[in-house]
Amino acid sequence: MDLRAKRIAPYGLGQEVCSLVSRGQVNLYWLEGHSPLGGVLAAGLRNARLGHEQVRARLQEAATAVIHDMERFLSPLGTIAAITPLIGLLGTVVGMIEVFSVIVAGDGASRTADLAGGISRALVTTAAGLTVAIPALMFHRYFQRRVEDITVRMEEQASQVVEFIAHYQGSVSLSDGGEGERVEADGRLAPEVKRS
Repeated sequence: MDLRAKRIAPYGLGQEVCSLVSRGQVNLYWLEGHSPLGGVLAAGLRNARLGHEQVRARLQEAATAVIHDMERFLSPLGTIAAITPLIGLLGTVVGMIEVFSVIVAGDGASRTADLAGGISRALVTTAAGLTVAIPALMFHRYFQRRVEDITVRMEEQASQVVEFIAHYQGSVSLSDGGEGERVEADGRLAPEVKRS
C-alpha cells in the first residue's frame, strides 16, 4: 500500500460524506472505491440502521484492516533494523576469536598479518551491520510515523461521520449504486422505497 495520506485518507471526505448523507445523495459503492477511508466510512454507513454504536464498531473493524495493510511492511523493516547489528556483532566475535587463536598458537608478534586480518574482519562486519541497520531504523521510524498520522486523520473523519449519524435529525438515504435504502435518524429502516 502506498502511504500517501491524501490517497488513503483525503482531507474533507468525512465532511463531504456528511453533506451527501444529509441530502440523500451518498452512493456507498462510489464511497467504497474512493479511498481506503471511503471504504471504512462505507462499512460504517452500511450499518446506520443499527445505531451509531454499531456504526462505530463497523468503522473500527474496517479501519483495523486498513491499518494492518499499511503496517504490513513495517515489521520486516523493523526486524532488519534490529537484527543487522547483531549479525555485525557476530562477525566481530568471530573475528576476535580468530585473533585470539593466532595469539594462543604462539608467536603472535611474528604473525601480525594474521592478527590484523582477524581484527579487520571484525571491524568490517560491525561496520556492515551498522550500515544496514541505521538506514533501516530511520525508514522504519519514518513509515511508522506516517501510519500513525494517517490513522489519526482517519479516526478524526470517521468520528465526524459517527457524530453526524448520532445527532442527525431526519432521515438518511444511502444508495448502493442505484438501489437506495432509507434509514431513519434513530437507526430504524424506513418503509420500503421504490427501487429503480
